[in-house]
Amino acid sequence: MKVVFKTNNFGFYATLNDSAAAKEIFKRLPLDALVYRWGDKIYVDTGIEASSTGATLDLQVGDVAYWPEGKCLCVFFGPTVISTGKKPVPAGPVVIIGNTLASPEELRRVEENEKINISAVREVSVYSSYPADEKKLTQPEIDMLVKQLLEAKKRTGGS
Repeated sequence: MKVVFKTNNFGFYATLNDSAAAKEIFKRLPLDALVYRWGDKIYVDTGIEASSTGATLDLQVGDVAYWPEGKCLCVFFGPTVISTGKKPVPAGPVVIIGNTLASPEELRRVEENEKINISAVREVSVYSSYPADEKKLTQPEIDMLVKQLLEAKKRTGGS
């Protein structure tokens, strides 16, 4: 399951896992919300009550998580307000529902109180014909994808 987070000036993709919380949130998309920041974490109030199974305090940069206590969707990209090192530390247990390859530098561009849209990305098989009524990617969306792939390749030392 893939999702896209879009503000007026920036967007990034995330891949969700098949946890119960991820599935519950995915089926409720699209979602429009205001962004809140807490250190190097952006989060939005979803109003969605999802599963808290597998909740943890152990996170990595790039984790996308659901915070059951606040019914929030969170993207962790560096230290939070209560971190003592470089790892993100949540305010309370969260359920990791996916991850993003967007760089911390890119994610820092998302501002407090900015409007954001979170939508499902429909995956199309490369072997099927593209339906005429299917929305095609716009050039800015293609550019964003290429930029994220190049950043991921640079971070992983890929060739």
